[in-house]
Amino acid sequence: MRADLLGKVSARITEVTGRAEIADAVTRFLRNTAETTVSEQPDGTTFVITGDIPAMWLRDSAAQLKPLLYLLDDAPELLSLLNGLLLRHWRYISIDPYANAFNLEPNGHGHHSDRTPMDPIVWERKWEIDSLTYGIDFAYTLWKSAGSTDWCETTFRVAAARIVQTFTTEQDHEHRSSYTFRRGGRFASGRNTLNRHGKGRLTRPTGMVWSAFRPSDDACEAGFNVPGNFYAAQAMRQLAEIARELLHDDNLAADADRLQREMSDGLADHGTVEGPGGTEIFAYEVDGFGGSALLDDANVPSLLSLPYLGCVGVDDPVYQATRKFLLSPRNQYYFQGSAAKGIGSPHTPRDHVWPIALSVQGLTATTAQEQAEIIALLLDTTGGTGMMHESFHVDDPTKFTREWFSWANSMFCELVLVHCGYRLGGGRSPDYLPQA
Repeated sequence: MRADLLGKVSARITEVTGRAEIADAVTRFLRNTAETTVSEQPDGTTFVITGDIPAMWLRDSAAQLKPLLYLLDDAPELLSLLNGLLLRHWRYISIDPYANAFNLEPNGHGHHSDRTPMDPIVWERKWEIDSLTYGIDFAYTLWKSAGSTDWCETTFRVAAARIVQTFTTEQDHEHRSSYTFRRGGRFASGRNTLNRHGKGRLTRPTGMVWSAFRPSDDACEAGFNVPGNFYAAQAMRQLAEIARELLHDDNLAADADRLQREMSDGLADHGTVEGPGGTEIFAYEVDGFGGSALLDDANVPSLLSLPYLGCVGVDDPVYQATRKFLLSPRNQYYFQGSAAKGIGSPHTPRDHVWPIALSVQGLTATTAQEQAEIIALLLDTTGGTGMMHESFHVDDPTKFTREWFSWANSMFCELVLVHCGYRLGGGRSPDYLPQA
């Protein structure tokens, strides 16, 4: 990244926060992402590794580069990099819409002992609904905030059709889908695999889209991931608009409209439950039979992140009741200790909170003070490494998982940029966001 751009960002952050160490962390993370995770390919695409794993996750890669969207006014040259990311998304989705992570080339690296059909370019084939929504949201943001449509070419048409087809199939996973997943070897049980011979827990159609795994890559407990469906419904609204205005494809627009309507109806009918104290809150997952999972996982999309993703208003009473529950000991994955408190995950050890979840808490805060407190907490809990981790222990931040996790670094950058008044163009930033 240009030195003058980083210098300008650093000066603004220092001026707003009064803390040069915050500016230093943001510029280090931006430089680290650009220099160690991103590679622009001769074919015009952009490949982004997740950090300590040499593969590209569809979800993670979009989140890793999202802070750059806030800098386009000062650095329009970044557009080619960002469009290249989307072109690679479309290519991967066209090959296998059920895969969540991919290799740069078809070299057969990754989890190819899993019992599921694997293309050599696939690193992992855990079906996660958000893998197909992050790219659409990113593309829509590029279009609306920067007027860029270089991502809208033939491969996008193919990928969009496969996304619609996959979502439609997985509305009735039990009867329409051939997808199964079983992990072999020493990880052949628990949250890394699906029961019922790889089919997953029995579900009944709700209008929502079934997902095998959560954004944490853990298996879903109840099948219909509520925050994932909120985000997917929004992506279908965006796709319908793209189909009409950019592709002039009324059939694709109609399919996307139908999916959006059916998912939204399913969320309205099945997505809420009675929480502690009798208040109505969002469930994390439901199965269509009345069963539900009452928690929030740390990764995005999460229930906590719904206003950040633009799916619900921050003042929505059900969201506010859900937020109150999630950020309390009533949530079984909310941990509190001498060094930190926040949301963790069944994916990581007990009493570990996730910097991603803390950043999301800041990005959905309605006061600059809460944002500032979370930024300070994140800086104080790197365990001496100067980098954000997957998770860290609430009493001892030197105990952490994943020394290098680029997504967490980028979420911190986005939080600080928003706190310092950076906004996405075209009204793509929520209007509730405070400014320091």
